[in-house]
Amino acid sequence: MADSGAELGEFGFAGDDRVVPFQVDGLDVRGRAVQLGPILDSILGRHAYPLPVARLLAETVVLTVLIGTSLKFSGKFTVQTKSDGPVDLLVADFSTPDSVRGYARFDEDAVKAAVAAGLAEPHQLLGQGVLAFTIDQGGYTQPYQGIVPLDGSTLEDIAGVYFRQSEQIPTRVRLGVAELFDRDADGKSRHRWRAGGLIAQFLPEAPERMRQPDLHGGDGDDRDGDHLENDSWSEARMLVDTADAHELTDPQVGTERLLFRLFHERGVRVYEPQAVADRCSCSRERIKGVLSGLSAEEIKDSIEDDHIAVTCEFCSTTYRFEPSEFEEQTV
Repeated sequence: MADSGAELGEFGFAGDDRVVPFQVDGLDVRGRAVQLGPILDSILGRHAYPLPVARLLAETVVLTVLIGTSLKFSGKFTVQTKSDGPVDLLVADFSTPDSVRGYARFDEDAVKAAVAAGLAEPHQLLGQGVLAFTIDQGGYTQPYQGIVPLDGSTLEDIAGVYFRQSEQIPTRVRLGVAELFDRDADGKSRHRWRAGGLIAQFLPEAPERMRQPDLHGGDGDDRDGDHLENDSWSEARMLVDTADAHELTDPQVGTERLLFRLFHERGVRVYEPQAVADRCSCSRERIKGVLSGLSAEEIKDSIEDDHIAVTCEFCSTTYRFEPSEFEEQTV
């Protein structure tokens, strides 16, 4: 976060695809907010996702961006679901300093059947399983992974559970996805995806202020008599919850205006935005490295029409190789 913030009106607005860090001193709250537009269109546009699947992946991408941009080191942050529902895999990752990508795997027939039966809520499409948060600093470090169950809650609620259990930080996450129908410069109708999100965390300077029952899933019974301190997080949580999906995604509202609406009475400050980009980490060299690790039989089985073709699930780029590039394995 930058050393100094700015009041609303002192700067150009961040716009789409830029994460805005913020701080509310009056509530001891820090966080980040974002609206995604063009990069989300690119990520979703590469695949013919059914609408409910696209919405799920969009939420996953926003959540990944909000958390990933907080990394203070070079590495990768990944959000991934594994479950037994019609959408059995959602994965998005953020690679520092600014690259994000995402992919959804689903059973097309099962999704159609679920929609026809009126069972297209997120928890119904995902089913039972887990949501994993993985931080990988690369090199010789061991990746850290936190896992929480998919228990029928929303992704934003599950993310809050992750922070409460894994990092002991009271956290509230809001996610929103919308479809925008308008016309291009030539007057032709077009469809675009938008998504927005906000993460707010209670980070008081005095650590003992976080040792309150209601901050960590307790019953809220204030046995220590510090109910006035509890009120800060309760108020912050209440204000965050007033933001609806329309506000989170509306380009006419924008990230800074939303933060001002929510927290202006408490003195919200915003900091320099961080741009994010639709950029996949795949490459011909990486794919060739994976193929080089296959056995001779596996290489032969991969040959079709006299070449080997591998398509990245994330960005849909297809890499073609000549069998002669792996002659040592096929001899």
